[in-house]
Amino acid sequence: MKLIKSLIASAFMAMSVTGFAIDNVGITTTSLSPDRFTLIQDGRSLPVYVDDADDSGVKIAVRNLAADFGRVTGRDAVLAAAPSESRMIIVGTLDSPVMQRIAKAGKIDASQLKGKYEKYLMSTVQSPLPGVDEALVIAGSDRRGAIYGVYELSEQIGVSPWYDWADVPVVHNENMSMSRGTYTAGEPAVKYRGLFLNDEAPCLTGWVKNTYGTDYGDHRFYARVFELILRLRGNMMWPAMWGWAFYADDPENSKTADEMGVVMGTSHHEPMARNHQEWARHRKEYGAWNYDTNQEVIDRFFVEGIERAKNTEDIVTIGMRGDGDEAMSAEADVKLLKKIIDNQRKIISKVTHKKASATPQVWALYKEVLEYYEKGLRAPDDVIYLLCDDNWGNVRRLPNAEERKHPGGWGMYYHVDYVGAPRNSKWLNVTPIQNMWEQLSLTYKYGVDKLWVLNVGDLKPMEYPITLFMDIAWRPEKYSAHNLLEHTLEFCCQQFGEAQAPEAARILNLYSKYNGRVTAEMLDRRTYNLNTGEWRKVADEYVRLEAEAMRQYMTLEPQYRDAYKQLILFPVQAMSNIYEMYYAQAMNLKLFEEGNPEANMWADKVERCFNRDAELMRDYNEVMADGKWNGMMTQKHIGYRSWNDNFRADTMPMVKRIDNPDDCKGGYVFTPSNGFVSMEAEHYYSLTEPTSDARWTVIPYMGRTLSGISVMPPTEQVDGASLTYRMTLPDTVTNVTVRVIVKSTLDFLDKGGLCYTVALDGGDAQSINFNSNLNENPENIYSVFYPTVAGRVVEKSVTLPVKKGAKYHDLVVAPSDPGIVFEKIVVDFGGYIPSFLFMDESSCSRNSK
Repeated sequence: MKLIKSLIASAFMAMSVTGFAIDNVGITTTSLSPDRFTLIQDGRSLPVYVDDADDSGVKIAVRNLAADFGRVTGRDAVLAAAPSESRMIIVGTLDSPVMQRIAKAGKIDASQLKGKYEKYLMSTVQSPLPGVDEALVIAGSDRRGAIYGVYELSEQIGVSPWYDWADVPVVHNENMSMSRGTYTAGEPAVKYRGLFLNDEAPCLTGWVKNTYGTDYGDHRFYARVFELILRLRGNMMWPAMWGWAFYADDPENSKTADEMGVVMGTSHHEPMARNHQEWARHRKEYGAWNYDTNQEVIDRFFVEGIERAKNTEDIVTIGMRGDGDEAMSAEADVKLLKKIIDNQRKIISKVTHKKASATPQVWALYKEVLEYYEKGLRAPDDVIYLLCDDNWGNVRRLPNAEERKHPGGWGMYYHVDYVGAPRNSKWLNVTPIQNMWEQLSLTYKYGVDKLWVLNVGDLKPMEYPITLFMDIAWRPEKYSAHNLLEHTLEFCCQQFGEAQAPEAARILNLYSKYNGRVTAEMLDRRTYNLNTGEWRKVADEYVRLEAEAMRQYMTLEPQYRDAYKQLILFPVQAMSNIYEMYYAQAMNLKLFEEGNPEANMWADKVERCFNRDAELMRDYNEVMADGKWNGMMTQKHIGYRSWNDNFRADTMPMVKRIDNPDDCKGGYVFTPSNGFVSMEAEHYYSLTEPTSDARWTVIPYMGRTLSGISVMPPTEQVDGASLTYRMTLPDTVTNVTVRVIVKSTLDFLDKGGLCYTVALDGGDAQSINFNSNLNENPENIYSVFYPTVAGRVVEKSVTLPVKKGAKYHDLVVAPSDPGIVFEKIVVDFGGYIPSFLFMDESSCSRNSK
């Protein structure tokens, strides 16, 4: 396969040291001309040298690089014992002996690395050392800087970060050269960027048991995860904690993380470098997880955790929640939690023999813990405040200008997997690409850049959201509403090759959008409107997408099919089948009530789809990749009634049988039909830009139907911004009900709710506060909060008078606050039927205004 620019540049985001962007390092598999630097010639790659005195993580990465050259050529690169070959690759941290010699000779610009964080320079250097005529020198400002440079070269020669975890093939090449020069990816925008393995049973636990023969993840398993994180330019991890104990299960786990260069932490309810299972397994011995009554035992538990982690880079979670991811108490006991944090800091200082501030710490303001902060409790200046989303991808709270001055900085805990209300979301990737980008961009714009951690559940099948998260964390401002899907294209190019990438990216984007409408666990026969044709429409969309994915799968070279199935085909097939099953159930029950014998045909289809679901799971576990992922796809997903249902297995939906049978640039003018007008938000008649530097921005594919439109960037004022929608209405209409559908943005400004105004025919503007009760207060959490955020939209309505005798009627919608994303507007004068997609868009014409 030919290596192309978009592939080479994927994730590298390379820049010359002078700051000018470059496309790639110019690797080619055809030209070995003297004016280029040859990496591989006639199947032999250059030897690689790393100083034996260098960091262990760098040496591990170099060994992996040698193996990566082997994946390309069939023969691993030689690990040189000394820097004495005429042409070679030399790797090291800036303070390693060999790199000090090269820098002292003026062969690399050490000033580009001194004092930098996780930065590398990749340079072709003439005579870097005596006896070496030319070398590719990879120098890191620190150990992870060097590691990232090594893995960057691996990507450049064609080894995907997902070569192991998604079985992405490596193209064989006998010759490879690169343009001479100096390259770097710069420093990361977010300091700590990591993954959280969570909700690991039954899938990840079952796969580990089948793969390693253990009931927990040991250092062999975690080493593979750490390598993936580093190849993706991440640097930290929260380990799985449902039934596993990272530190206690295998003492080599922590050692392996430290040796490889991965910063460990513990989740939001596991303080002081202790895993929850370490307490849960000894409850009878330890007593109650209650600091008010059992402080001595708990303090000793905390001491043991810090003793174990004191010589690592681990980030210590402080604070305390209840036993097992629960609230510590019904009411926020600020005084008690302050005492806990003060004592934890004393323990850290005493055990490490350093000021507590010398140990990185994070206080997770997750769920009810945010209430302690709102009541005035503050952590010391050096502690990172970790905010979170609503478990469905919408950030709950962001710091205001004064809060952003907190020296310890702010972090974000984000989810693409969740166990909780209203239903679990564990089975498939259901994160729309646009939603993650929009919310993480919002997060970064509000100064949250110290720590980002992503809850990825079992890791698979969240491969693409993980990559997107890591790439945004490295350079958030690279992506915009206009170029976001270039990331998807680059990802697919890296995994499937240049020719197949555009179609793969299109399907990946659409399946992420479709899956984001409603999770499989929440989908049922009532979700879509059967009578209006909505159910058939959405089911057909999946059928078409599945057909397109299968068509591409069949055109792939055989070595790509396992990777394609994992990343694209399986999630499309699985969700398409679930949609077809519930649509068939809806048809079955409708026809049964009508006495139509065709009901039986639809009942048969429900059964076939249910059986096919089991077959798809079996294929993923036992057939795909020769059974490599056996156990990874065993999550129950059919039969939920509430999030904590403990049903034994997937349950076929109820059926009944009849016995013994026989572009968007404005100017849109809408025409109503059947008593309503339904309009996509981007199909406005005219718009007014805000008086600030912000501008109206369409976010393609956002939301349930076409797109979203919002004033961006969200840090700017929205004064003066408005959207006008023009329509005709029958002369007999005197009042209409205007329904405005917006994305389920939370009150991140913490001002009591975000607002927009609605006015018709020049009448008084009515202000609508759409999310004042969209919070986790006890009276709202189950009745409003979870049902709304899981549905991803908020619909509000207002009744307005119609101006008599007007040829056209203009509806003006204006945001009063930033961050509001409009998706759809429905004007109802008696014919609107409530539906999940808010009815098909009404007919319209374009007007030159």
